[in-house]
This record gives sequence, structure tokens and C-alpha cells, in this order.
Amino acid sequence: MSRQIFVNLPVKNLNQSMAFFTKLGYAFNPQFTNETAACMIVSDDIFVMLLTEAMFQTFTPKTICDTTKSTEVLVGLSSESREHVDEVVRKAVAAGGTIYNEPQDHGFMYGHSFQDLDGHIWEFFYMEPGATCQG
Repeated sequence: MSRQIFVNLPVKNLNQSMAFFTKLGYAFNPQFTNETAACMIVSDDIFVMLLTEAMFQTFTPKTICDTTKSTEVLVGLSSESREHVDEVVRKAVAAGGTIYNEPQDHGFMYGHSFQDLDGHIWEFFYMEPGATCQG
């Protein structure tokens, strides 16, 4: 059985968040998008539900994380090349995001990261085919 993943993230302004991710090349599934939620398509099996803070709060009794003070999640997504990693981060910064960390080059793996408009951390990485973790 194939599984799908739905990452749920709270956002302050749904329309601004959708515009931000559209500039990065993502599309949204209108079947699961309304004034309180947007279903961003990452791949055939990966989706990110951008939820207004009010909608997100209906799913948890816990306080929503203040991303200016704490890290709630690191979203890591693979890329097809080092160039693609840098391109996504460049687009994110041009769309209003910020660099989260400097590029990391481990030889077999290269990554770079940004924070979106709500402070969620997105790490894009490229791993050489056949690479394995050493150490």
C-alpha cells in the first residue's frame, strides 16, 4: 500500500502564504482549499496543508509555536540537483522568505534552507546517487 503524507502548518495569512509558495512553483488542490485551508501539492504522495491559525487550533489543544522563539518542525525535501536547491532558496528569498542557514556541503550531500513567511523552516537537499551516511 502506498502512503501519503500531509504536513499541517499554521499560517497567519493564508492568501499571502499561497502566493509565496506559488512563486516557488507549487500548485494547490482546489478540492481541499477554501478560506481556512489550502492543500499544497509537493508530489504525488506529499501534501502540505496550510491552515489558518484558527483552523489549525481546532486540531490541537496545545498552543501554536511562536516560530520567532522556537522551532516546531524542519521540513526536508529532496531535490534533483545542487542547482535546484539553490534555485528554490533564491526564489523563497525573492518571495519574502529568509535564509535560515548557510549552505551545507558534505560532499555526498548538499543542502540549503529558508524560513517561509510564518517562520517554518524548509530544508532542500541533494544527495549523490548511491551515497550512504558515514560516521
